[in-house]
Amino acid sequence: MATTNDLKNGMVLKLEGDQLWSVVEFQHVKPGKGPAFVRTKLKNVLSGKTVDKTFNAGTKVETATVDRRGMQFSYMDGEYFVFMDMDTFDQIHITREVVGTAANYLIEGFEATVAMYQGNPLFVELPAAVELVIEHTEPGVQGDRSTGGSKPARLETGYEVGVPLFITTGEKIKVDTRTGDYLGRVNS
Repeated sequence: MATTNDLKNGMVLKLEGDQLWSVVEFQHVKPGKGPAFVRTKLKNVLSGKTVDKTFNAGTKVETATVDRRGMQFSYMDGEYFVFMDMDTFDQIHITREVVGTAANYLIEGFEATVAMYQGNPLFVELPAAVELVIEHTEPGVQGDRSTGGSKPARLETGYEVGVPLFITTGEKIKVDTRTGDYLGRVNS
């Protein structure tokens, strides 16, 4: 158990029975009149639904013990992503629904954080940015470079991102895993 004064981003709460909600953001509010309260934005860990919820300051909330482990993506087994625990070398199969948008950036050997609750995987967290090779993109047209436009490029994972016109096939780029935006070239 914790109180609303102990809330932190990323903390997982058990609310409304056994539903797990992750704290996306929170704000302590002390109005001039009336009691203080905590305004939160919560994301349902399983469905991904986001809600705004307000708690009175000091209210007790039940926290869920979520085990976050460093795991390495090994391979695809049909519809399952197979991850290997870096400490125990155990392998677990995770469905595409649980992996979510992280699937767009996973290549064999890539390390990610897998959140587990009571032995079940909840979600896969990636670093804020990953480095991937461009598998294919159309060449930029001479003279288009000054416009600052962008073109689609297919990454080695099969995911498509927008890149500047001067980027070519085979280059390694940095991509933001939260938004899918191009961040820059990687100098090898």
